[in-house]
Amino acid sequence: MQIKLGIIGYGGMGKWHAENAPRADVEIVAVCDVMEERRKEAAERGYRVYPDAEELLKDEAVNTVILTVPNYLHKEMCLKAAAAGKNVITEKPAAMNVQELDEMEEACKRAGVFFTAHQNRRWDKDMLIVKEAYDKGMLGDIFTIESKLHSGNGYMHEWHIYKKYGGGMIYDWGVHLIDQILYMMPEAKIKSIYADIKNVLHEEVDDYFKIILKLDNGITAHIELSTYILNYQPRWLVGGSKGTMIIQSFGCEGAVYRTGKMLEKLPPQITETEAGPTRQFAPVPPGGIVEETLPEVQTDWVDFYRNVTNVLNGKEESKIKISEVRRVLAVMEAARTSSETGQAVLFE
Repeated sequence: MQIKLGIIGYGGMGKWHAENAPRADVEIVAVCDVMEERRKEAAERGYRVYPDAEELLKDEAVNTVILTVPNYLHKEMCLKAAAAGKNVITEKPAAMNVQELDEMEEACKRAGVFFTAHQNRRWDKDMLIVKEAYDKGMLGDIFTIESKLHSGNGYMHEWHIYKKYGGGMIYDWGVHLIDQILYMMPEAKIKSIYADIKNVLHEEVDDYFKIILKLDNGITAHIELSTYILNYQPRWLVGGSKGTMIIQSFGCEGAVYRTGKMLEKLPPQITETEAGPTRQFAPVPPGGIVEETLPEVQTDWVDFYRNVTNVLNGKEESKIKISEVRRVLAVMEAARTSSETGQAVLFE
């Protein structure tokens, strides 16, 4: 079975799917958008175009739809697509909350159609390098993982600045950053969640958050995003008992750092440094720390569509399960509760 895709919403992500899904042998059949100029653009590319979703869902050539509409419409469109017998892929977040997701999953089960979410950043190279280090124990016992995303752009755009449409950075990027941590360590239970969520420049929606997940494997994950921190921090910092990994950006510049020789007992004398008198934080002598290259990983975002095709043909299990999507949404809800109350939330 080949995916015959209908794209509902031909904005930025809709066009991305149109450009990239065919690399995984997906056929783009039809496009729906309420804006005439977008329909015209899609028609010029040879797609059948429709002004509303219900018309597209009547197209018998379409067997799967991707929902690239504002977040608040995901549930409505999913229920309509399932009723029309179409397999459903939603952009992230799959739903506005856990309750919506449960209703969407139930509707797809009743209709006998496949349902998943496009959590494409499970295929990000930077995250997969960190996962490789975790899976292979390259850093010993990891005690902290920091996942940070900062931007000097400041303001968000279009419907993302409105609460009623599902705007804000928790929905836009938080869903990715949380999903990456949970995907990296699927066996780990979350003991507690603490969050600080702020509106720095935007009146209605969040543009800063710090989420701290304490896991039962001894790791504390720190997830931070800001649209208005004007000098980028490392994308990842991972600390373990046998080394430190730093990845500067999505481009994967960085290294693994280790002690060059066995740790020795600190000398009794105090060293004068720029920070003042200290023993523990004195400058490291030459050769005291060695630098290693990051591990190599191969990845491709459109492997998502290859997986969906294999699922529909009974060859693989879905790599993005609704139970995992549900867990991420539950973490997001707990983070909002923590920020509102100023208290950590016990979780699993």
